[in-house]
Amino acid sequence: MLDVIPAIDLRHGKCARLRQGDKDSATIYADDPLDVAQRWRDEGARWLHVVNLDGAFDERDTENLQATARIARGADLPIQFGGGVRSLAAAERLFDLGARRVILGTVAVEQPALVAELIARFGPEAIVVGIDAKEGKVATCGWQAASACAPLELARRAQAAGVARIVYTDIARDGMLIGVNVAATAELAQATGLRVIASGGVADLADLQALAATGVIEGCIVGKALYEGRFTLRAALQAVGGELLEKKDVFY
Repeated sequence: MLDVIPAIDLRHGKCARLRQGDKDSATIYADDPLDVAQRWRDEGARWLHVVNLDGAFDERDTENLQATARIARGADLPIQFGGGVRSLAAAERLFDLGARRVILGTVAVEQPALVAELIARFGPEAIVVGIDAKEGKVATCGWQAASACAPLELARRAQAAGVARIVYTDIARDGMLIGVNVAATAELAQATGLRVIASGGVADLADLQALAATGVIEGCIVGKALYEGRFTLRAALQAVGGELLEKKDVFY
């Protein structure tokens, strides 16, 4: 079964969405992210994907970290957190705030030894590598810079470091509602055997069903399609056969 994971992107402490990672294109959907988190919980979410946009852009992120702590305390759901996690101390702080998984992006490219160190310290279930692809290369620094590393190369490097799970984002599709890149996501999963979560571009329930039909993709992060009312989270879970699971069935 495909896990459908709602996204809560934080910009200055509020729930926002960007288009293709452009920090000047933010749409604010809610002033209180906890209200949004509780809504997704009530509709059947099993995980929340929280993104620290300010941290990804190397901006002051105190408001976002405070919001994350409130979500962790008040939503009663496990959180996977990404954006601006570039040190051991930053990861430790996030786990202290209540995150269950921490996603590493830029450091997975620039500091591969840190990835291995964090896995040794927190375990492979707690550390995820985010692979954000743009024109065949991995983007870093809040998607503002291009590396020379191809997505498959980074996935294999992460796998060698002990990573068990990655989030794969097609930047060109993110926030655009033009359809998820099923083929590239499935190819990455098949080539590595890693657990892969898709991200970027989900427009309708057919996208989720196509991901589920591959049989090799673990989950999908959904943002704008939910916020724009393209479908409800409950409908999404129904579409992939995962509605009404009890808390005991949640994988932690």
